Amino acid sequence: MYYPSYRMRRLRRSPSLRRLLRETELSIDDLVLPLIVTHGENVREPIEGMPGCHLFSIGTLLAEVRAAYELGVRALLLYGVPSHRDVGASAAYDPEGTVQLAVKAVKDEFPDMVVITDVCVCSYTDEAHCGIYQDDEVLNDVTIEVLAKVAISHADAGADIVSPSDMMDGRVAAIRNALDDESLFDTVVMPVASRFASGFTDPFAAAVGSRPLVGDQLTYLLDPANGEEAVREVLLDIEEGADVVMIEPALPCLDVIKVVKQDTRFPLAVHSTSGEFAMLKAAAGRGWLDERRCVLEVATAFKRAGADLIVTDYAKELAGWLS
Repeated sequence: MYYPSYRMRRLRRSPSLRRLLRETELSIDDLVLPLIVTHGENVREPIEGMPGCHLFSIGTLLAEVRAAYELGVRALLLYGVPSHRDVGASAAYDPEGTVQLAVKAVKDEFPDMVVITDVCVCSYTDEAHCGIYQDDEVLNDVTIEVLAKVAISHADAGADIVSPSDMMDGRVAAIRNALDDESLFDTVVMPVASRFASGFTDPFAAAVGSRPLVGDQLTYLLDPANGEEAVREVLLDIEEGADVVMIEPALPCLDVIKVVKQDTRFPLAVHSTSGEFAMLKAAAGRGWLDERRCVLEVATAFKRAGADLIVTDYAKELAGWLS
């Protein structure tokens, strides 16, 4: 009987050999915890479809940040739900807005926590679009002027990284220039450079009220069928001055993640969205999946594809499992 001279199983025969030759390492330092801050006091409202996740007011947010910090998580991505909406998204750049006050509170108590803020207007406008909506149209250039003001307000509050997720053309250059004009040279810009019109964001959208009330998002978010267009979007954001780029959602976009990393060698984040979290939670809750094993496998797949950072609602659990 013929046996090959090179036997792949030789390298798998013991735990020590497998650890020695492992190609991809997942670390607590790769994790970013997304949190939603809202107005009010003592708010800790469960989010339907996202077991274990909540809307927080600032006081309860700090308790959640402390729990993550004690597990070793050192980066947060903050989203905001304001007390009021209007056509111009004025609450999004209010210095006393929910996100701005939350950033100050987190940085005061946890100065070494990296605070990332979502820069978008979907939960701040009456129509819940990612841009300013007038006359049945999302206005690109008007929107980027607002986004620049939002980014400045977040950076002034102490945000380390601002992350525009709107997919308007030219927003990265507008934000970078606006920050530099205010001498906020050290603020990192991390756009969601490739954001698809995905069903995997639905639980989050319901929680923050970012489902458009009129029209749809198809004129600015990417068609999930278009991988090459997604790569072009990333390249444009890099040209405009992005420091890090992000892809959303993550699990359906492993091919895009891999191509972007290979083509750019740029720092790359992925956002494993609320629907990805909900899918795993639901299957694990029914006993159909081993939650720990599958979540670790998925997170490792993100790293294997090329991700440097992983934004995930599983950040706390992953930190506990990896410690």
